[in-house]
Amino acid sequence: MPNLTNAKKALKQSKKKAVANLTVKNTYKKAVKTARKAADAGEKDLAEKLRLAQKKLDKATKKGVIKQNTAARKLSRLMKKAKTVAKK
Repeated sequence: MPNLTNAKKALKQSKKKAVANLTVKNTYKKAVKTARKAADAGEKDLAEKLRLAQKKLDKATKKGVIKQNTAARKLSRLMKKAKTVAKK
């Protein structure tokens, strides 16, 4: 446990930021998961789910929760999967 007041404040801030980051992380993971499932099932509203996943990934990148390359990689793989499903 921190002794100095600035260390106590830093601990509080880091806990608060960790909760916020976890929320953002869970939302983008959920969006990517639903888009991937929609692509596998070949649902009609796939485009909307892809758009939502892209939005969540971009927001997570902007907030610094994930790196830009990570978001690009996830989105690229998602689009690739959607494109192969569209061909079938």
